[in-house]
Amino acid sequence: VSTDPVNMIFLFFGLYLFYLMGTALENHWGSFRYTLYILIAYLATIGVVWVQPNSAATNMFIGGSVFLAFAFLYPDFVLYLFFILPVKIKWLALITWIGYGVALWLGDWLTRAMVLAATLNFLLFFGRDLIQKARYGRRRMKAQAISAAQEDEPFHRCVICQRTERSDPKLEFRYCPECAGAPCYCMDHIHQHEHR
Repeated sequence: VSTDPVNMIFLFFGLYLFYLMGTALENHWGSFRYTLYILIAYLATIGVVWVQPNSAATNMFIGGSVFLAFAFLYPDFVLYLFFILPVKIKWLALITWIGYGVALWLGDWLTRAMVLAATLNFLLFFGRDLIQKARYGRRRMKAQAISAAQEDEPFHRCVICQRTERSDPKLEFRYCPECAGAPCYCMDHIHQHEHR
């Protein structure tokens, strides 16, 4: 263990953040679920070491999975980097996911297995929520596209000449109450049309 004061300070803050996030998760889930979350990551990490017994494993990814769970449940939590720079935890989690993706892509087999072992518990606990968010996001995007298309539609359109207030801004429109459905007519056709 290094006794360098700078390393000790980073170790202290790392343990403090782990305690803070772990306590928040335990308060949110209860002791049993939180312990189960940690236990799944721990057992998966031990399983990786059994598969590759001549390699050294690290618990860094287990701490990362606690961080990702905290960020998923409390995305708007603000963390002050260097006690100055306010950053929402969801952006730090995004950077962590990108880092895990790079480790999966470029890392050796042990690193890849460690990342998968430590994120297994996250996927088990939040997989259903992620699927629901993806579905909800797709529905929301579709609704926004429909809304945007409807905003582009003109409010008035003459049923005879198809002119709108956009094609001729000075044109006036009227609706005929004697026709079925009260269709819209421009002033050129309101008096000359046959009632439906």
